[in-house]
Amino acid sequence: MKNRDIVTEFKKASASQGGTQDCVEVAHTADGGRAIRDSKNPGAMQFCTPTGWAAFLDGVKAGEFGD
Repeated sequence: MKNRDIVTEFKKASASQGGTQDCVEVAHTADGGRAIRDSKNPGAMQFCTPTGWAAFLDGVKAGEFGD
């Protein structure tokens, strides 16, 4: 069974800290996955399993999402 309890604070990318720009925030979940939300709509969240999050990061590192 997945445990989607959020166990850390949501964090923004370091590039957006201190600015007025809206951004994506990420927190760890109890099952090792991640909770993702938009800073301007923090009540709506998307959850990734640990495997899904790892695949997403691999795709980012490989440049699979364009510019």
